[in-house]
Amino acid sequence: MILSSPRRAIPITPHERLGLSTLEDISKLILKSHGLNETLTNIVRLVASRMHTEVCSIYLLEDARLTLRATIGLPIGLVGRTQMAVGEGLIGYTAETCAVVNVNEPQNHPRFHYIESSNEESYHSFLGIPLFDRQHLIGVMAIQTTEPRVFDPIEISTLSTIAFQLSSVVASARLLDKLERDQADSSTLSSGLPDVAEPKEIVSVIRGTSAFAGVAIGPAFLIDESIGCSDFTDDEPIDSQSEKDRLEDALEKSRIETLCLEKRLAERLSEEDAAIFHSHLMILQDRVFIDKLHAKINEGRSVVYAIKHVVEDYVRAFRRIDDAYLRERAVDMEDIGRRMLSQLLDRNREPIHLNQPCIVVAKELMPSDVAMLDHHQILGLVLESADSNSHAVIIAKSLGIPALIGAKGGLRHIEPGAPLILDANSGCLHVEPSEQVRREYQRLQADSLRQKEQLEQYKDRDAVTCDGVRVALRANVGLLSDIEIAHRCGAEGVGLYRTEFPYMARTDFPDRESQYEIYRRVVESFEGQSVTIRTLDIGGDKMLSYFDAPSEENPFLGWRSVRVSLDHLDIFRTQIEAILMASTHGNVKLMFPMITNMDEIIRCKELVAEAKQKLLAEGWSVPDVPLGVMVEVPAAISLADYFAREVDFFALGTNDLVQYMLAADRGNSRIQHYYDSLHPAVLHAIAHMVDVAKRHKKELCICGEMASDPACFALLVGLGLREFSVSSPAILPLKALLSKLSSCELEKLGKVLLSEPHGRRIRERVENMISQAESKFSSEA
Repeated sequence: MILSSPRRAIPITPHERLGLSTLEDISKLILKSHGLNETLTNIVRLVASRMHTEVCSIYLLEDARLTLRATIGLPIGLVGRTQMAVGEGLIGYTAETCAVVNVNEPQNHPRFHYIESSNEESYHSFLGIPLFDRQHLIGVMAIQTTEPRVFDPIEISTLSTIAFQLSSVVASARLLDKLERDQADSSTLSSGLPDVAEPKEIVSVIRGTSAFAGVAIGPAFLIDESIGCSDFTDDEPIDSQSEKDRLEDALEKSRIETLCLEKRLAERLSEEDAAIFHSHLMILQDRVFIDKLHAKINEGRSVVYAIKHVVEDYVRAFRRIDDAYLRERAVDMEDIGRRMLSQLLDRNREPIHLNQPCIVVAKELMPSDVAMLDHHQILGLVLESADSNSHAVIIAKSLGIPALIGAKGGLRHIEPGAPLILDANSGCLHVEPSEQVRREYQRLQADSLRQKEQLEQYKDRDAVTCDGVRVALRANVGLLSDIEIAHRCGAEGVGLYRTEFPYMARTDFPDRESQYEIYRRVVESFEGQSVTIRTLDIGGDKMLSYFDAPSEENPFLGWRSVRVSLDHLDIFRTQIEAILMASTHGNVKLMFPMITNMDEIIRCKELVAEAKQKLLAEGWSVPDVPLGVMVEVPAAISLADYFAREVDFFALGTNDLVQYMLAADRGNSRIQHYYDSLHPAVLHAIAHMVDVAKRHKKELCICGEMASDPACFALLVGLGLREFSVSSPAILPLKALLSKLSSCELEKLGKVLLSEPHGRRIRERVENMISQAESKFSSEA
């Protein structure tokens, strides 16, 4: 038996040419086949013929079981009835290992499982290839022959390439097949007629939810994503054949445009951001979708009518699906329909021209809108949609554009070009603000600009007290766009790289290579400085739309952070390997979140050691990477002395630590006054960690919002903290503050305040010291 990776770099051979030819024929089959079953049947027949094998079968993962959905060679009566669990038989073994299984004389293999009436005793070889859709296992393709045979690496490479293409076909065909069934089960569908336009009503303020903080002032630029058209009538006589010719032309042009959009967005942002257009291409090739369009034309309808109504039917069907990820595909269908209509009506599909900096207002932005807009002209983004993980919002965060979501009525109440003030900090949009409001925001902007200019002098200075004690101020980073901001703010490396954001920006778990490339870019951007990378921290208030997670009454006390990683070792190992690969490019430190016991630390260290050995075997020169833990729960405070024997450094995660110590949900406004970073119990816990770190000679960095609070920062320096990781915009103000403070005075105050039982008094004492220091500094200046 041979377990091998499905992706290999092999020179062009006759087998590869055969594979490419087969891929071309598979693409043609998509257009000729009707529905999922016919598509799969045609594909297994083609593959068996081209590879000269007696059997080719496709098993799809459905309800946690592998079901035979198509075969050539096995009895046709087994299709739909033969099912196996993951791990059962060689098919299940392929699914379990997620790797190619290559076996000669399979009956002798311990995992062989005979299926009644299958005649499998006649076959003397087995090749199983897993099928993936965006790293999710969706099935297995199996090849069998009557002659004993071990498939060579070139044949495996050819078949794996075919399987890769097949996976995309299966994923799209399954989705569209599901929609077909849903539509058949539905008793009635609404007519799909466009809503009657309502006159715009001017309102003064529109409220929403901040997706990315900031303030923007500028004119409104409205994008109405409607796919409808007002300049055609359905009762005009048409020539059906002419309309079908127009349809084929629109489909072909839309396919070409889709490839161009993918290339354009990949160049502007990343290949991962552009991957959404691959699914668009599959839909534009789907036979069922095309047949529906032809059916409308055969009814005597125009091609414009056909596209509009078929797409609207699909959109309604998508939005009825329970699965959140599939519901989001409704936007993709709308985007496809709109682009096809644009091709038919000869509308200009060049980038929407923003002739001046403006605030973009839309119901929701299509992927093609995001690809074509000039990002440099967007001051802010306002969406009526409340999806915080939409493609547009993710890109707005990446570019640092203030964004407001859930702003209902934006298109209805705002005139094109109307003056707007977007205050994403407070979640409101001021429409045609009064002169007084405008002056106030302009004053705030001017004050902010002046303060920013004054702070610029600290960019290249060390963070040091007025009596010469130096501290390290590093940046919290989550998006690649944060790197530039961190450099502008004078960050000394990265104290916390939150790796969950690259996961949240995708529709499936990123593979090792994708993660490595992202981590490498971060590490290389801070040459000579340390970058602390935290492993995946999902759960609580951060969950992935494509990851099945249990419904929990209290997710912050549930299945989250390292607990998820240790329960999904395939995901965890992939990430650890990617981080270690990135460590070859700079000074990387690896950190694990929400550690509560020794067993978790030991298991994490074992996985790192295994990953390092694997990479060394692959030829990577992996250095020794410091390993640390986030101290976020009271248990970690109590066990800190024991943890110090196993780790190289600590990081205090104050966001969670405060809420866990005080039993106060930081997101609950009703108990906000209980969430106090300067609570005496919190300060005692931090002082204990400072003592532990000093005694064991371990580094201790403090992360979280607490360190960005000037009063908290000053007191933390007084308690002995010398390493901080904060949001980049806080770095320069903290440097400026520190330059006015004496470490000796802060340390004296820290000792005194550890005996103070009232958090309110603690804050008053610290703020009073800061005020006195700033007054003294101003008078001396």
